[in-house]
Amino acid sequence: MTRGNQRELARLKNAKKSTDSSKGKRTDDGLSAAARKQRDAEIMQQKQKKSSEKDPKSK
Repeated sequence: MTRGNQRELARLKNAKKSTDSSKGKRTDDGLSAAARKQRDAEIMQQKQKKSSEKDPKSK
């Protein structure tokens, strides 16, 4: 009968573990694969443009 605390601690540990594992995962944003690819391509182009403006001799 003394295992109640251990069970509760195990539940808390498991809940924390499951939330930590989902931190890095991409959430569903409602976009199709093609739309997501287009959006990501635009973001990368903006990053590259910003980087090239910041350091012109990197080209």
